[in-house]
Amino acid sequence: MKHFSDAYRLKTPRSEALFKRAREVMPGGISHNIHFFPPYPFFVEKTKGSKIWDVDGNEYIDFWMGNYTHILGHRPRVVVQAIEEQLKEGIHWGALYRKQIEWAELIRELVPSAEMVRFCCSGTEATMYAIRLARGYTGKKTVLKAAGGWHGANSDLSLGIKMPYEREESLGLLPELQEYTKVIPFNDLSGSIEVIRQNKEDLAGIIVEPVIGEGGFTPAAKEYLQMLRSETRTREVLLIFDEVISCFRVALGGAQERFNVVPDLTTLGKITGGGLPVGALVGRREIIEASSPEKKGNKWERVLIGGGTFSAHPLTAVAGLAMLRYLRAHRKRIYPLLESKGEKVRKRLQEAFDREGLNAAVTGIGSLFQTHFPFEKGVTLNSPQSIHRLTDLEKREIEFRVRMLAKGVHVMHGGGCLSIAHSDEDIEKFIKATRKVAREMKRE
Repeated sequence: MKHFSDAYRLKTPRSEALFKRAREVMPGGISHNIHFFPPYPFFVEKTKGSKIWDVDGNEYIDFWMGNYTHILGHRPRVVVQAIEEQLKEGIHWGALYRKQIEWAELIRELVPSAEMVRFCCSGTEATMYAIRLARGYTGKKTVLKAAGGWHGANSDLSLGIKMPYEREESLGLLPELQEYTKVIPFNDLSGSIEVIRQNKEDLAGIIVEPVIGEGGFTPAAKEYLQMLRSETRTREVLLIFDEVISCFRVALGGAQERFNVVPDLTTLGKITGGGLPVGALVGRREIIEASSPEKKGNKWERVLIGGGTFSAHPLTAVAGLAMLRYLRAHRKRIYPLLESKGEKVRKRLQEAFDREGLNAAVTGIGSLFQTHFPFEKGVTLNSPQSIHRLTDLEKREIEFRVRMLAKGVHVMHGGGCLSIAHSDEDIEKFIKATRKVAREMKRE
């Protein structure tokens, strides 16, 4: 009997051979869990603009775009030139240099909450430090996060990610962590207020993605964000936005600019570094300065943010500077363009599924989008908990992805993001491929 992966297998024999090699030296053949999918992942040979090519010579229209990073497309000239120039000066020094100041100053200019900036190497590190700062600054222990929210694999936030939310997320995590990190239901005002008030005596902060990835890039309702801001301000605890994905994408200043709700701390990544490894923690001066080595007193009266060997790496700094300067200079063209492309893709995708009679729902905001396959028609998908409970995640993550790859389109979580490199022709090919795949899925 024919399997949906047969067409993909036929066109990717070299990737299959490489994956067999990879499994001998890396667990599961990968170094990031999201890279794995059955029957095996493809291996990239080169990229440019909106396209990627695998080791078998297959061309794909790419909507993953380097984990949502490449807002200008793969290998944008402005970033490549900045990196090439920096290589002439040096690669890594482990010392201060002028461009990291310029980079921090630019971030402060663009992000409403960014009075001060602290660089690190990943979004995971940034969220880890944000939680440590919240606890150190307030002197309290409990942190609330959205059920289903993903903030990287740091131990303090590695719970309530996948259902069942009440069970431990991994082997090796201390059970005490669950005592001090609890979940709130995203976009549920009364449910979240109840949890906040239950933990009010020892509450240090609340961390949330204002545009939540596991929730189909559903934005938080404005009244929900305003409630979080009001509750945290009233109780003198910290509101933390995880804008690793959304900052510089849903607006130049992130979701906080778009929704006009300014948190105390914000975590950044992805676009911030122009495509190179990056993390940053930004926020109110008085909070961030709790980590300053100039702060007087004993070590237990300061918050340890050690940085890392490659924090504010010169190549990342110049790539980030080039990217953010370009976005600032062209913001009046880029963001309306991405908005219109995103609206077009979401609308046309939904029409394609509806026309073929396949029960699917397309969600997202700005240039971000995802496709879901609900078990029943007419359900509301506005949170991770609704998507995890009411949709077929395996159909989205495996079958739809593999079928689309066979048609020359690379999607992640049923979608991904648009860049300014995606042309109208790319979008038309995407829609045609989706209709064919929807027809196959409906038939089989």
